[in-house]
Amino acid sequence: MKNTDYLDRLLLRYAGTFNIYMPYTIHGKEYPAYGYFFSSVEKYVLVREANMWTTNSHEHILFITVDEMDDDTLHEIRSILEDYMEPKLVREDKKYPAKNHMYSYLTIAVLSEKPLSRMLSKKVRKFKYEKGYLFNFRGFCQCRLICASMEDEGIVANYQARRLKKLYKETFADVRAGKKTFSRQCEEEGIQPFRQE
Repeated sequence: MKNTDYLDRLLLRYAGTFNIYMPYTIHGKEYPAYGYFFSSVEKYVLVREANMWTTNSHEHILFITVDEMDDDTLHEIRSILEDYMEPKLVREDKKYPAKNHMYSYLTIAVLSEKPLSRMLSKKVRKFKYEKGYLFNFRGFCQCRLICASMEDEGIVANYQARRLKKLYKETFADVRAGKKTFSRQCEEEGIQPFRQE
């Protein structure tokens, strides 16, 4: 199984709730895809104008395809989080996120052709990146790192991404079963993925 085939099916699973951008460029490097999800919840009394509170939740997911994941990939991921995803996508280059921000999940999905080494698997499981804003009054952001390897159909994730493992395991079965892919869905409906501005 190729990581490109796996990604094509995985994107369809995300497309139901995420805006999918293909390709996506960060600091001059092109990545195959990026997804964005936004949810807003309000509490009001009788009429919408009597708003008691509003909370906004976000998830940004970057898909990375590699032949083999190594320490350089982990360094690249940390750099993407610190230099791009957190300051630009969460805070929009401001000191704090926008008012009513509750949380932003920064998900990185690495799709590797070869299995991860035992040492690298351990590093992925221990990988952590979290940041709170104004003692969490302006919410927080948290990294969820998950890696799928095509050769052995293995899934390795950090603690924050543990709930994603089921989806990624099911995607292997979907690809083997020849289920519909994102590119085929776009072709059938005559639509295109979003383009980065």
